[in-house]
Amino acid sequence: MGARKHHAPRRGSLGVRPRKRAASILPRVKSWPTVGLDKPVLLAFLGYKAGMTHAFIVDQRKGSPTHGMEIFTPVTVVETPPMMPLSLRAYTFDPNVGRRVVGEAWITPPQELELHRKIKTLGQTDFDKRIKEIESKLDKIVELRVLAASQPKLAGGIEKKKPDLLEIKIGGGSLEAQLDYAKSIIGKLVRVSNVFDLGSFIDVIAVTKGKGFQGMIKRFGVKELPRWHKHRKGSRKSGSRSHGRGTWSETPQAGQLGFHRRTEFNKRILMIGSDGSEITPSGGFLNYGIVKTDFVVLQGTIPGPAKRPVVLRYPVRPPRWITKLDDIKPVITYLSLSSKQGN
Repeated sequence: MGARKHHAPRRGSLGVRPRKRAASILPRVKSWPTVGLDKPVLLAFLGYKAGMTHAFIVDQRKGSPTHGMEIFTPVTVVETPPMMPLSLRAYTFDPNVGRRVVGEAWITPPQELELHRKIKTLGQTDFDKRIKEIESKLDKIVELRVLAASQPKLAGGIEKKKPDLLEIKIGGGSLEAQLDYAKSIIGKLVRVSNVFDLGSFIDVIAVTKGKGFQGMIKRFGVKELPRWHKHRKGSRKSGSRSHGRGTWSETPQAGQLGFHRRTEFNKRILMIGSDGSEITPSGGFLNYGIVKTDFVVLQGTIPGPAKRPVVLRYPVRPPRWITKLDDIKPVITYLSLSSKQGN
C-alpha cells in the first residue's frame, strides 16, 4: 500500500482577496489605459447585459489551427442606450495626495433625462463660467473626465427610470483638443458607435452574480470528507492551519460568494448595431426581454446576470496578437436567434 498523500494544490485565487461584496452594483473604473489616438475619444461606455446566444465566425487568428475556417463561439449581447455627458471634471496631480479635482462644470440636465431621480440637489449651474475657470488652469491640469448619464428607460429589459452616472476619462490627442472635444459633446447624445469600432477589443467591468453566504466546499471547491470517515465534527470542514497567532488568511473559510467586482480582459466586438430586432432571439432573452436600442455583441462571456450594468472600457493590457486584428473586421456566418425559452 502506497504512502498517504499529504499535499494538494491550494483552492481559490489570492489575487481577488478580500472576497467581499462590491461597494456598488455600478462598478467604478479604477485604472485607465493610455491610448495612442490622434483625436480625443471617451475611453468607456455603459451598457446593460441582455443575454447570450451563439454564432459561427471565421477564425482570423494567424497561426491558429483553424485559421480561415468557421468556428463556433458563444456571444454576449449588451444593450447600450445613448449616453449624455453632463459635466466636465478637471484633475491635477499633487505629489502628496495624488490626483485631485480642480474644476467642475455642469450643464442644466434636460427634463427627459430625469436626473432628479439620481441627484436631488444639483443646484444652479453656470457652465460657461466654470469652463473659463478650467481653461485658466489648463497648465496645471493633467487629466479631463466627463460625468455621463445613461438612459435605462430606453432599454428593452430595464424597468427603472433613474439614470446611472459614470465618470469617463477622455483619452487621445492633446489636452487642448480634449477640452474642445468635451465642450462639443456635453449636453449631446453619444452612441456606442462613436466610442468603439467594430472588431476592436475591450475590457468589461461588472459585478458578478451574487450567491450569498456559502460554505467553503462551494466557495473554494475544497473536497468533502468521505462518508465512511469518522467525521464526528462534520465532513464539510477544513483543518486549521495556525502559526500561533490565529488562522492563516489562506485557509478556506465560509463567507460571501458572488457579487464581486471583476474585470474581463480583451473581449472582441463582433457586431455593433442600432436595430435590436437584428439580435433579439425568438421570445426575447431570458429575464430580459427584447433589445430596443443600440447594442454590441461580444465574443465570449462577461460577468453578471441579465440586466446588470456593465462598463465597456478600452483595453489596459492588450496582447501583441490583438493588434494584428485591429484592422480586420469580424465575419459572422451564422447568428442563432432561436428561442431561449427551452421549448
